[in-house]
Amino acid sequence: MSGPLLTPDHALSRALVRTVPDSVTERLADLGNIPVAVPVLALAMAYAARRGRGRAALVAGLAMALVPALIVPLKDWTARPGPLEPWAAGYFPSGHTATALTAYTCAALLVAPDTRRPWPQALAALLTALTATGLILRGFHWPLDVLASLLLCTPLLLAVRAAVPKRPGQSGAPLRPGRRSG
Repeated sequence: MSGPLLTPDHALSRALVRTVPDSVTERLADLGNIPVAVPVLALAMAYAARRGRGRAALVAGLAMALVPALIVPLKDWTARPGPLEPWAAGYFPSGHTATALTAYTCAALLVAPDTRRPWPQALAALLTALTATGLILRGFHWPLDVLASLLLCTPLLLAVRAAVPKRPGQSGAPLRPGRRSG
């Protein structure tokens, strides 16, 4: 394969794959597995619902449910082979990256909807970056597979961000006495 994007994508992948032990990169890539990432989101949804942000929790859950609807048709349509499995198809875009980005970012938005506590968003970005790095270094995905997933999921995350109330009391549910929102 060649082209203005594929040639550097392949060169970068060849330079990076297997430069870190598989035992490390496989665990990083596993952060994007559904059984790892989705329970984090489920806990954040429960927390948000308990704090009176049920609508935001539902929007986050819907965003996560839409990830396969967005990613799987593109995998089928492009049928791109993987870096280490040129006979296999369905690597573009990366479902693991999309799952990690959506689950962790939505969880961060639900747990800390305001910017006074930026650590959840920083943790979500770190977990997504670790997932993407593991996928590329292990040879599970090309760099463009990962980048495409980050770009494709951005509209979903913007919708969740718009649904999350930014200040206490915006959700319509009264705060319990002595409790802070967020």
